[in-house]
Amino acid sequence: MPSKRIIAALFAVAALATGCGGNAAAGSDSAGKLSLDAALPTTVPDGAKIVVGDPATEVALKLSGQYDKVSKYVQFANLSGGPQTTEAFRAHALDLGSVAEIPSIHATWTGLHVKIVASKFRQDPIGHPIYKLGIAPGVSVRSLADLRGKKIAYSPGQAQGALILKVLQKAGLTKDDVKLVELPSTGDVYAQALAGKQVDVAPIGGVQIKRYLAKYGKDGAATIDHGLRDDAGHLYGPVESLQDPAKAAAIRAYVAAWGIAQEWIDKHPKEWIAGYYVKDQGLSEADGQWLVDNAGHPDIPADWSSAIQRQQETIDLLAKETGNPVIQAKDLYDLRFQTVATDAIKGGVK
Repeated sequence: MPSKRIIAALFAVAALATGCGGNAAAGSDSAGKLSLDAALPTTVPDGAKIVVGDPATEVALKLSGQYDKVSKYVQFANLSGGPQTTEAFRAHALDLGSVAEIPSIHATWTGLHVKIVASKFRQDPIGHPIYKLGIAPGVSVRSLADLRGKKIAYSPGQAQGALILKVLQKAGLTKDDVKLVELPSTGDVYAQALAGKQVDVAPIGGVQIKRYLAKYGKDGAATIDHGLRDDAGHLYGPVESLQDPAKAAAIRAYVAAWGIAQEWIDKHPKEWIAGYYVKDQGLSEADGQWLVDNAGHPDIPADWSSAIQRQQETIDLLAKETGNPVIQAKDLYDLRFQTVATDAIKGGVK
């Protein structure tokens, strides 16, 4: 959960943003709200502002020379991840956030009405997973079947927690066949828990995979592939922002810029490694290269049908395991945005 100081700062930014409205668009009701089935406004009115938590894209826009085009209507907030993003939405301090698959589901279950407006996946997702299962030194796990009886790190409401439930399902196991140990999946918490034998297995991602093996491999630490898709990434925001005509126009323009930024990252790996992983994130060039190689190439679909189907499968599993009601994945997506990013990449929208 973000600190009170962060939320207070976001409140100040949000107050500025909400004070800069535009004229009501076609499809607005008498109160100035834009209907969720009305056409999206295509022109961002003067003074429109949205607050966006998408730090990586912010850097990509600066590196690619596109930042000035969005800075007129975007105020970036240094927020990422589901819990922080959802709290900022509740505080009416954020209009858009970059997250994985689970936050929109969890937010809906907790009474927050949100919509996904952009989606990114990976080409060859099985060959380029975001996470691997880290195995603690001295623990023998060579296949998913070996998970029976093991202590497994688990983070409810986050992508890593959902992945563990999917892994157990694939292995033909239930939660009763293992011991789930609730731990926050932040930073190197999971890697440290593995090294300290707090858990036997934990999903670790990004550069933590490389560092975990480099640091503890000599002691018998290992990783195994889970063989599942874990590549979903989304931009999502509260419905109240999409019902504001000026903000809806700005969100549409940002999604277009986001699409162009993702394409630029893919086409300029050396610049991305130097400008983001090394300069912004403080990683080594070798770590940055590993991350680029591990990610492969992005897949930004113009048709969300398959993505919605996969998310429905996730919802059905999570509902069964957590006791939450089954919701419809299609209701989480604002299909008006379905081709905005791909059209921008093709040059149809600038």
